[in-house]
Amino acid sequence: MKNELDSKLVLKVFDKIRTHGEQCDEKYRLEGVLAFTDFDGYTLYMQDALVSMQFGFHNQYRFDYQHTQDLEAFEKKLRYIDSHY
Repeated sequence: MKNELDSKLVLKVFDKIRTHGEQCDEKYRLEGVLAFTDFDGYTLYMQDALVSMQFGFHNQYRFDYQHTQDLEAFEKKLRYIDSHY
């Protein structure tokens, strides 16, 4: 499956999770999505119970998931956060 992730969407959703989400240490949670960065802030991480995403320098990203439907549900959550917050 070829994934065409919009980097602007990722950055907007990450910011919305940090702005509107519940903070726990250096991580933020909103609508079941956990968002945090590495120690230098260059790599962003977002994850739910079934999918994790790493988004880094030069808009490179990687997903870790077992089933395609899990990835689709994760992307749906990201779009929901973007449109409702």
